[in-house]
Amino acid sequence: MTDSRAAEFLALHHTGSPLLLANAWDIGTAKAFAHLGFQAIATTSSGFAAALGRHDSNVTADEAIDHAAQLAAGVDIPVNADLEDGFAQDSAEVVRLYRRAADAGIAGASIEDWDPVTGKIYPISQALERVQAAVEAAHSGALRMVITARAENVLRAVGDLDMAIERLLAYQAVGADVLYAPAVISAADIAELVAAVDLPVNVLALPGTPPVAQLAALGVARVSVGGGFSLVSYGAVARAAQELLTDGTYGWWSVAGAAEAVRGAFDA
Repeated sequence: MTDSRAAEFLALHHTGSPLLLANAWDIGTAKAFAHLGFQAIATTSSGFAAALGRHDSNVTADEAIDHAAQLAAGVDIPVNADLEDGFAQDSAEVVRLYRRAADAGIAGASIEDWDPVTGKIYPISQALERVQAAVEAAHSGALRMVITARAENVLRAVGDLDMAIERLLAYQAVGADVLYAPAVISAADIAELVAAVDLPVNVLALPGTPPVAQLAALGVARVSVGGGFSLVSYGAVARAAQELLTDGTYGWWSVAGAAEAVRGAFDA
């Protein structure tokens, strides 16, 4: 893949309406989302881990890169990789990982400031160093990969919105392309965040998040679902299994019939 798909991905953040980003967890769902009309997709760390029978934050760097590369090769739309915290505390390792991602043809990738090893937010100096390392690696190769810098503190119940904004402004200053503070969901907080920064902002679609039309009016550039669609699939399977086990009935076929909408995704 040339730089064109990464450039297309970045341009989709500047159309004046939110880019709706579906998070796929395997090649089948990636193709299904593309077939349904999504302009770009992303991986989901939790959804991919679940597909491997694991909890979130339990895949390796190699697995995450290979997974994102498989999706990028399997669809004709940009793919953004959820690379968690870069799978390394050391900035040199972060550089190597994001260069690998760009070389694999991935259009974009995220980097978080949450360390799953220690279970803590990275100190701002270390977090900034790591975002800068990812940016330099992503922007220096033949493919200028789009970097989404994530402030995880609200999601992890550490600090407040002001802390998230302070961190995102720092990540903006070192060259991130997109900014993201998961779990900032109230209209007032989203408006304050968008007004405080100069880059496209991603909002995670969670219960209580304003609908897309309202997010558009607030100036949000991208809406992603994280592991939400993956959980929908497991929820549907759980209900179907419980119905069969408990009631011995087959009402779950009414949900299964909706899959007809994506059958054409697998023609090619």
